[in-house]
Amino acid sequence: MKRFGFLFPAVVAAALSGCLADAEPNTLSRKEQREGWELLFDGQSLNNWKTFNGGSVTGWKIMDGTLHNSGNDTNYGGDIITVEEYTDFELYLELKIMPRSNSGIFFHVQEGIVNSIHESGPEYQLIDDRGLPEQLQPNRQSGAIYDIQAPEKVKLASEGEWNKTRLVVKGPHVEHWLNGRKVLEYELWSDEWHERVKNSKWSNMPHYGSAKKGHIGLQDHGGLTMFRNIKIRRL
Repeated sequence: MKRFGFLFPAVVAAALSGCLADAEPNTLSRKEQREGWELLFDGQSLNNWKTFNGGSVTGWKIMDGTLHNSGNDTNYGGDIITVEEYTDFELYLELKIMPRSNSGIFFHVQEGIVNSIHESGPEYQLIDDRGLPEQLQPNRQSGAIYDIQAPEKVKLASEGEWNKTRLVVKGPHVEHWLNGRKVLEYELWSDEWHERVKNSKWSNMPHYGSAKKGHIGLQDHGGLTMFRNIKIRRL
């Protein structure tokens, strides 16, 4: 009995330690591992990322397990993309949108056929809606598919807190989630989609939103945006 009484606290401590490890940023829980999630950022390296139309990542940095874009307002550090390409997937990440910052998540990005990332992959907009001096159009606010369709019922985290973002792509169906709410969904390549593209700034960009597979990208477009817990699973 004494031996059992000695071992029991040790077992409990080990179990608690495992739970705490699962809760650490930039890690996968046991449940996530079983569900097929993969880390795109481990808090220490950028091995899963490269510069769009370029090589190794420059201008971005890792600080205390968090990925920072350049934080510059004019001399950007360049947009980065995953080394691998994805077709159908669920992407999860957490981010802090600092005052007057402008960033975004791109998907189905193609290299070598366009000069800029936004000419290829549609963008899940991430921006400081509250702090910018100019009034943003609804389809250019956080959660939007940039310049295509406005989100609904968006609730950003308070300044300095982490926003939780999900992007789900399954065939033509796309969903944008922000802080536990589905704020937007749409069908790629539908009549409505083509009409919206025709009436947007992408109307003369033939490669925009046309691919069914490609890289995932993160934008550096003014101000500081920080990312962590970037993970993906293929659907």
